[in-house]
Amino acid sequence: MSIDVTRQTVWQQLSIDRASRSRLMNQNPCCLWLTGLSASGKSTIADLLEKRLHAMGQHTYLLDGDNVRHGLNRDLGFSDADRIENIRRVAEVARLMVDAGLIVLVSFISPFKVERRMARDLFGEGEFIEIFVDTPLAECEHRDPKGLYAKARRGELKQFTGIDSAYEPPEAPEVHLFPDQKMCAENCAEQILAYLGAPQKTEKNVREGDE
Repeated sequence: MSIDVTRQTVWQQLSIDRASRSRLMNQNPCCLWLTGLSASGKSTIADLLEKRLHAMGQHTYLLDGDNVRHGLNRDLGFSDADRIENIRRVAEVARLMVDAGLIVLVSFISPFKVERRMARDLFGEGEFIEIFVDTPLAECEHRDPKGLYAKARRGELKQFTGIDSAYEPPEAPEVHLFPDQKMCAENCAEQILAYLGAPQKTEKNVREGDE
């Protein structure tokens, strides 16, 4: 039986709040939530995006699905229940990081709509930006950099998203990317920056070493 510990605790009011931390960092904290199938390009795009934000002097942190499963979520499997808990935990961590004033990039398959809605509901208005990396299953299988789709097709991996576990695509993401349609990862990162209102790369600042 689960225990509701919130009935035994009282929220502690603290002196330094999110607004104070944001002013110190001179940025608007938010959560950039990248969702899509395995091998859709989420992690590559998120990494490029963080490099661009870092070069612009922004304070960031990237939460990658595979990396988090090596630590915080190493006790979770891939059942529907474990996938839900996986997202709940990372959403709470992302919320704390946004409260700390950071721009947080989350790169998780996050296949279920209800869990992405749960994550969104943790944040204030405009703080949660859903980014759908909409690469078709056939293209993801063709890429298959880790050989996971091949194993899933052979029955060696069970409940693999897109094969025998559902992926529910976002209906109205803030940013909708189509990496399969001649849109490279760099262009995808630039499209997200454009949504954020960040200055875009030009030939001049590329030559000057703005990587």
